[in-house]
Amino acid sequence: MDDSAQAPAASPALAGPAFGKLATSLPPHVWFGVSAVFHYLGPAFAVLLFPHVGVLGMAWLRIVTAALVFAPMTRPWTVFARADRPTRLLLLAFGACLGVMNCSFYLALDRLPISLVAAIEFVGTIGVALVGVRSPRNLGALAVAVIGTLLLIDVKWSSDPIGLFWAFLNGALFVGYIVLGHRVARAGAGDGIAGLGAAMAVAFLIVLPIGFSDALPAFSAPPLLIAAIGVGICSSVIPYICDQLAMSRLPRSSFALMLSLLPVTATLIGVIVLRQIPSPIDCLGIALVVAGVAFHKPANV
Repeated sequence: MDDSAQAPAASPALAGPAFGKLATSLPPHVWFGVSAVFHYLGPAFAVLLFPHVGVLGMAWLRIVTAALVFAPMTRPWTVFARADRPTRLLLLAFGACLGVMNCSFYLALDRLPISLVAAIEFVGTIGVALVGVRSPRNLGALAVAVIGTLLLIDVKWSSDPIGLFWAFLNGALFVGYIVLGHRVARAGAGDGIAGLGAAMAVAFLIVLPIGFSDALPAFSAPPLLIAAIGVGICSSVIPYICDQLAMSRLPRSSFALMLSLLPVTATLIGVIVLRQIPSPIDCLGIALVVAGVAFHKPANV
């Protein structure tokens, strides 16, 4: 699928000139950097809540929080009402991808280190990045980043096959998130976020019957509920909005390669929040990933 493919406009512009100015005043790489931090910061804290609300309960709370935050901002019912049929199908597919991806992500985090889950996420994006490789320099950058990621994986593949299954399912769906999310984002920053809000409403409907019973303890413990809401905002509101702002201005292949930074941020957050200390090999992998992303030259949008 070509990087220049555009989705039909999902809705009227989400916000006025002030939002558009903010979206374009910073380089897309800055928005991506913010997303990369929050992409795993929220889930790292979610792991600490698993004993209290369960894995699927935490996934339910994350998606419900995001859907409720986006609803007044984006009015998803209006987005669907004004969208044409191809756009509705795109948003339905995007929402289904978000819902299942978040559940499989948390099921993987319950069994595997966060740095490993992040590294497996990047494996699926290699193909997306390869599609947009148009120069020896970018091919070399991709090769360096992939080597670094493979060092980060460094997994005993038979240690937890169930955890690896969920991690690879999450990685496959993450590719869908990139492809579908980029199509939504090509409508522009405001329309892209409006489409994201509509997709999140679809994700909410998908997970509604899955984790509700596990999430019930949070409603009788206000501190736990507040913590879960914070995780939802950090996990599915801030990073997804920042992704849209980056995707709207970056070629999909460039965005996919930059995702190789996720194992780096995941490793650092794992150290700080979860006390998951990386090995020397992990540190070498992080250095190679950073070098690959730094060496990569984005194509002109």
